[in-house]
Amino acid sequence: MTTTLRVGLVQLTTGQDIGLNIERAVAGIRAAHAQGAAFVLTPEATSIYTDDKEFARKNVRVEAEDPALPVLAALAAELKIWLLIGSLGIKGDGEKRWNRSFLIGPDGAIVARYNKIHLFDVELGEGRSYRESNSYQGGDHGTLVDSPWGPIGLTICYDLRFPQLYRAYAKAGARIITVPAAFTKWTGEAHWHVLLRARAIETGAFILAPGQVGDHGGGRETYGHSLVIDPWGRILADGGDAPGVVVADLDLAMVDEVRGKIPSLNHDVDFSMTKAAVESGQKVVA
Repeated sequence: MTTTLRVGLVQLTTGQDIGLNIERAVAGIRAAHAQGAAFVLTPEATSIYTDDKEFARKNVRVEAEDPALPVLAALAAELKIWLLIGSLGIKGDGEKRWNRSFLIGPDGAIVARYNKIHLFDVELGEGRSYRESNSYQGGDHGTLVDSPWGPIGLTICYDLRFPQLYRAYAKAGARIITVPAAFTKWTGEAHWHVLLRARAIETGAFILAPGQVGDHGGGRETYGHSLVIDPWGRILADGGDAPGVVVADLDLAMVDEVRGKIPSLNHDVDFSMTKAAVESGQKVVA
């Protein structure tokens, strides 16, 4: 297993112009590769970011017909890099679609897919309402992928708020966990850095989180600040609040070092008795 890795995170402002979105993603990936990145990641909603159901109905395709996927896969093969397409909207059952990550190998082949499990259905107040389940269907399982740098766990955006998924990946051996996102500006300012650092600390893994940034039209504004975080919870790179690329060098040996110092993954307690007691209304005395 290779123990060093330079990663590149591409930060985008995606809208409804699919051709322009793909063009910007390609430019960002090339820029990251030019800086030596062997693993490049784009954010959630790489090719389309819209709440317009009619636009999505006309433009979202099944995987075999998606316009971005072959372009980006061919680019990975050309540059001989590993590429995480943070997510594409893929036509699913009926009128709904999948929010799907693709991990592409250096030969351009799809190594793995991940359908976002947790859908962003929230009421944030002041007119900020989101119902991702109106347009998307949720996945039902995680995806852990072998790579030259060890196992990689795949997540997307709102998954970040569910630490049990990240812990499951870590206990299964994940050394890197990806979190491509389109985090809202309002929630991002409050929670983005804190949650990502917490997931890194809890799992003893590297966290790679490329984000959307800026004004996407239709009242959508995202936080940016694409982050690379080490297993000790330290921020190695921050993409700030404008489109661009950040790179960082990972020392994968640090995963074993940190997990050796704080072996919390081995210290889980079975809370099933407590859970059963709470559900039955019994008091639990420590």
